[in-house]
Formats: sequence, C-alpha cells, structure tokens
Amino acid sequence: MVDRQKNKRWVFMGVAIIFMALFSCQMATAKSNTEKAGDALAVLIPAIGLGSTLFYEEGNEGTIQFVESMITSQVITFGLKKAINRTRPNGDCCDSFPSGHSSVAFAGAAFLQKRYGWTYGIPAYLAAAFVGYSRVQSDKHHTEDVIAGAAIGILSSYIFTKPYKGFAITPLASNGVYGLHITKAW
Repeated sequence: MVDRQKNKRWVFMGVAIIFMALFSCQMATAKSNTEKAGDALAVLIPAIGLGSTLFYEEGNEGTIQFVESMITSQVITFGLKKAINRTRPNGDCCDSFPSGHSSVAFAGAAFLQKRYGWTYGIPAYLAAAFVGYSRVQSDKHHTEDVIAGAAIGILSSYIFTKPYKGFAITPLASNGVYGLHITKAW
C-alpha cells in the first residue's frame, strides 16, 4: 500500500512537470491577464484531473486512463499542427491548428466529467471554454483552431475514460437543506 502511494506521487509529479514544461514558455510571454489566466487554467484543469485519481482511487486505473487520454490528445494535436502548418491570427508562423491549450484543457475537463460525473464536469468545461476564449481573444488562434482542439481533447478522454465506481461525496445545498450526498456504485 505504501509503495503504491509513492508510485502515484512520482507519476503525479512527473506528469505535472511535463505539463508545466510544455506551457512555461507561453505563460512567460503572455501579455494580458486573460491570456495569463487561460494559460494557467490549461495546466490546472488536467492537474486537477490527475490529482483526483490520486485522491479518490486506491489503484492506478484512473491515472492510467488519464495519461492515455492526455498522450493521445497531445500526439494528435501536435501531429496536426506540424502537418497543417497554419499561420496564427497574430501573424506568427505556424502551429495554429489545432489549439494545444484547448485540447489539453478539454481533455482534462472531459476526463473529470466522464470519470467523476457532471458535478466535476460542468466547472471543468466552463474553465476549458475560458481557455479557448483566451486563445482567440489574445490572437493566438482562430475560432476553428479552438473548436478542433476541444474536439480532440474530448474525444481522446471519451475513448479511454470509464466512470469511477467508488464512493462519491458531493456537497448538497437545496431549498434550505445542506449536507453531503454519498453514493457508491456496485
């Protein structure tokens, strides 16, 4: 049990370092607050997805599904970027189509939704939509770049991700009733 927890921590740290390395150059050159927030969310959404697998789950099933989804999403995204070689709206050469920020953010959001349900999915999708908006707003991508990146991310996660069958604890606040809703799938 202790060795498994150590392995999870190392996997989490390794993937987190890879995400940070991929986006650190873009975050350093971000000009507006919108662009900086979008860059940060593009890292944070997948980090939450990966962190959730380590927090909620005993085995490595969710972590493996997350990594498979992310690798597939990024291989397809960067393969298309090199093959299509589209100029960005700001005039920078190449790599506009599809949006890598959008594909990673939507892959993370789709993973959270498919694995843990809409309670996690709705805020994750809203944050991922902001990432896409920030890329168009900062003239880094055309709208269709963002839509394609989102589709790649969502499809990648839907291919590999299975719903979590463990306990789910959800806060409950409705009509003056407050508490926790605890469910277990058998």
